[in-house]
Amino acid sequence: MAPRKRGGGGHGVSFFFCCFQSSDHPEITYRLREDFALQAMEPALPIPNYDELDAMFSELVDELDLTEKHREAMFALPAEKKWQIYCSKKKEQEENKGATSWPEYYIDQLNSMAARKTLLALEKEEEEERNKTIESLKTALRTQPMRFVTRFIDMDGLTCILNFLKSMDYETTESQIHTSLIGCIKALMNNSQGRAHVLSHSESINIIAQSLATENIKTKVAVLEIMGAVCLVPGGHKKILEAMLHYQKFSCERTRFQTLLNDLDKSTGRYRDEVSLKTAIMSFINAVLSQGAGEASLEFRVHLRYEFLMLGIQPIIDKLRSHENSTLDRHLDYFEMLRNDDELTLSRRFESMHIDTKSATQVFELVRKKLAHTDAYPHFMSILHHCLLMPHKRSGNTVQYWLLLDRIVQQMVLQNDKGHDPDVTPLENFNVKNVVRMLVNENEVKQWKEQAEKMRKDQHELQQKLEKKERECDAKTQEKEEMMQTLNKMKEKLEREMGENKLVKQQVAEMTSRLHDLSTNKLEGTVWADIDDGKVFKILDLVDIEKTFSAYQRQQKETEDDALSSKKVKELSVIDGRRAQNCNILLSRLKLSNEEIKRAILTMDEQEDLPKDMLEQMLKFVPEKCDVDLLEEHKHELDRMAKADRFLYEMSRINHYQQRLQSLYFKKKFAERIAEIKPKVEALSKASKEVLHSRNLKQLLEVVLAFGNYMNKGQRGNAYGFKISSLNKIADTKSSIDKNITLLHYLITILEKKYSKVMIFSEELQNVPEAAKVNMTELEKEINNLRSGLKSVESELEFQKKRPQEYGDKFVSVVSQFITVASFSFSDVEDSLSEAKELFLKAVKHFGEDADKMQPDEFFGIFDQFLQSFAEARQENENMRRRKEEEERRARMEAQLKEQREKEKKARKAKENGEDDGGEFDDLVSALRSGEVFDKDLSKMKRNRKRINSQTSDTGRERPITKLNF
Repeated sequence: MAPRKRGGGGHGVSFFFCCFQSSDHPEITYRLREDFALQAMEPALPIPNYDELDAMFSELVDELDLTEKHREAMFALPAEKKWQIYCSKKKEQEENKGATSWPEYYIDQLNSMAARKTLLALEKEEEEERNKTIESLKTALRTQPMRFVTRFIDMDGLTCILNFLKSMDYETTESQIHTSLIGCIKALMNNSQGRAHVLSHSESINIIAQSLATENIKTKVAVLEIMGAVCLVPGGHKKILEAMLHYQKFSCERTRFQTLLNDLDKSTGRYRDEVSLKTAIMSFINAVLSQGAGEASLEFRVHLRYEFLMLGIQPIIDKLRSHENSTLDRHLDYFEMLRNDDELTLSRRFESMHIDTKSATQVFELVRKKLAHTDAYPHFMSILHHCLLMPHKRSGNTVQYWLLLDRIVQQMVLQNDKGHDPDVTPLENFNVKNVVRMLVNENEVKQWKEQAEKMRKDQHELQQKLEKKERECDAKTQEKEEMMQTLNKMKEKLEREMGENKLVKQQVAEMTSRLHDLSTNKLEGTVWADIDDGKVFKILDLVDIEKTFSAYQRQQKETEDDALSSKKVKELSVIDGRRAQNCNILLSRLKLSNEEIKRAILTMDEQEDLPKDMLEQMLKFVPEKCDVDLLEEHKHELDRMAKADRFLYEMSRINHYQQRLQSLYFKKKFAERIAEIKPKVEALSKASKEVLHSRNLKQLLEVVLAFGNYMNKGQRGNAYGFKISSLNKIADTKSSIDKNITLLHYLITILEKKYSKVMIFSEELQNVPEAAKVNMTELEKEINNLRSGLKSVESELEFQKKRPQEYGDKFVSVVSQFITVASFSFSDVEDSLSEAKELFLKAVKHFGEDADKMQPDEFFGIFDQFLQSFAEARQENENMRRRKEEEERRARMEAQLKEQREKEKKARKAKENGEDDGGEFDDLVSALRSGEVFDKDLSKMKRNRKRINSQTSDTGRERPITKLNF
């Protein structure tokens, strides 16, 4: 039968299978070769008479579901051949006669599997048995006589398969069972009655489409091949579009085809599977675009393609070119050439060389010119005027109104003369008010989501602040515990050395100390001995007293008084203007009154009011002698003094203010400085031990020495050792064969083959990178600074002990405790450093280096650089190995594909000679997969393109067709 001619602008596969030309469902053909392979046998029974043989043979041919042409060929065989075929077929049926040859068995098994939905509770053997049963069903649907398929259909076998697909849990969905079930449907569709039954089922295509949600690539490819082939069957294209809309709702896609485009862009990491999936997706997209309404309707193709372009298919196609796979490139070429052809046709409608669909100005001008001087122009202007009146604010329902307008216009463009929409009707049963209301609800949900996201961020910030405070508390707690441990040790020592009398004296001294804080030497014999202010507390309204005379109220009053006085009296400032300005900035950041700052300094900041960074800044604003002299001259004008002047004056009245401030700053920074030194000392000590005792490092150096002696024979060969700095020169020695390969790459290859244990030597040198950062000069300088700082604090402590203590001055008690703890910690760090230096000197001498010249950062830096170079070279070796394997795999793939194409070519020739015994649906899937189904259209577009390019070169007016980027 000659292929049917399509309408203008059509793109399809009507040329491919003659049986798909009518509106009836295509028939499956079981072709028999002329050299039909039969065993040489003599029929056990005598040949019946002609009429009886003809009736028996006719029944057999009916079961094979052959086309009329092949039925005639079968009936034309001689009687002996007919009887031989009949006996062979009957014997085969008798041999296979059993429980598994009846549809009831498989239907019962399917129902049983569907009832037990999960695979989690199954043993591996049970799971394999399930898969074996379904594979057996797939084979039976392909090979059993026609009556098997008919009975399977009559007993709702398809419904059982679909129910199983619907009820599968996640584990089953990702298993081989899912793939086999899809294979059963494909086998059923390879039969004319089975295919008709699948297509007529109300939910079959939708349920098949749901299987796209799986991550199993084989299942996904099988589903796409079925759906792509259904697009080519009369009446199947619209079912596929409906199925994709159903899948959008099923998988909660933002828009149709979203999952397909995600899979097309996503990398699986396995070349063969990735190319197979992407080829299946592109063949499906091309089938959806070019079949059904797309055969003759330019509007439909442009409409549907726009969906894919909006999802970003063009950049993905450009990226897919890097796979360099001929079959995939065939589908990519078809998509782009079909797009170019359609856009050229569209531009000719408007008598334009090219339409830039991304330019709103050009599109508007083309529409305006098209409608100018027509009856439609006033309506066009009315549409534009009403568009001006639509809401334009970014909030509210603006987007939803434009979305509704967009869908209405799409509906109008796609509907044909009979009012039928080739795509799934976007506005079916739509009420405008209901639609807007639903879209408004969607907008509210979006707002709530944004608000929830904002609250989540706020909660995250608060959580971070909380964690910061917790870390501060932990640091304080740790400091307190260290102090308590030291104090407990001191207490134990005192208890051992002192008797009962000394213990009593200690208690009295402690009491005296507390009384001293009240500026009273003795209570005995005074009026204060008999006074109990606790009784008065029970009577007084303490809350009212606190409210009336709190420090905050006094401060506020002082501030207000200062403000009032500042309005009346001009401020007095004797300090340098720049210095005063910087001092004011410091005070504004402190947010404390002069009295509060003074109290914090006297109490050694027991309330933690002065941060370390503020103390560092305060040290820059210690009153100098000239400042103090000037301020003393104007102390009678204290109320007139500027803020900075008064601050410096108040601080100058604190005895040894600068020394106190330095001691407080040293105390606050001490733990932090010790914490910075300790890891460096530990890294130095541990790294020295590691290089001293690493057996694998020793083995590595032995191999490197052997390499060096062999390569330097005749020059500097037979060396007994080498400078460790030479390790980093290995990477500079290039191969004479391949400049990308160095001696280090080769060394690693040898180590992997011959000394595999050496490859983990980096794990034995884990502290070397940290030790490489240690500068001994700076480390010793920091230790000396700590030592001198401790001495300064001790000197100030001795000074403060000799003078009478003011009320609220806690310098002596706080610093005494600090000195005890700090001296112990510093002594511990000093001892650790001495031990680390000894180990380091031993390590340097161990490798034959000069201990007087080699510093830790230089010594360990050599090893650290070698470790990095070693790791990089090892990774480069791995990358080169992978590239080589990938190239070999691609070469094998190309060879296999070439072999497959040869087989397909031979199969097509055999099919033309009537020698193919496969089903037509399988043929259709194969042609779709290879892209052969689009060959005729592709060739036609290439010829048109050459003709257009030729015209362009002659006239110079039309632009050439180029690959478009959206």
